[in-house]
Amino acid sequence: MVSYAQRRVTGIQDLEKRLNTQGHPIGLKLLDLLLYREPPRQQVRPLNIIAVLQFIHTTLWKHLFNRPADALEKSNDVEKPDEYMISDNEPLVNQYISVPREMNQLNCAAFVAGIVEGVCDGAGFPARVTAHSVGKGEEGELWPGKTVFLVKFQEEVVEREQYLGKN
Repeated sequence: MVSYAQRRVTGIQDLEKRLNTQGHPIGLKLLDLLLYREPPRQQVRPLNIIAVLQFIHTTLWKHLFNRPADALEKSNDVEKPDEYMISDNEPLVNQYISVPREMNQLNCAAFVAGIVEGVCDGAGFPARVTAHSVGKGEEGELWPGKTVFLVKFQEEVVEREQYLGKN
């Protein structure tokens, strides 16, 4: 998929965008599949942001990688109540891909970010999901391949959540 997406790209951002676009329809279909496979009493679509993120963190990650994601946290920035982060210390999609030297900043987990974005869109919580490699720092030393998936929900989703929380 990476070599297919690599054709006629102008840079790393363009390639990551194409990988994200390839993952989106898979996420839409996986949401329906995973909800269908749940026991009949639990076949309920997530109804709030936290439920969607928990579904992604546990059920989706277990289906894709046979383990839950390593961390799920809300952004600490008060000005950004719509941002959440899902961390994966060693994403499988980055382990077995050889990247050319000129694209050493490429994060193939953009494909997984597209899947997560598709799940959010299919559940009725439109979001923009991007994959970011953790650089050198306190966590970069311990997990050099760590990737953080930044989930930024659209404004209307946050407004709807606040409105429903008041009632």
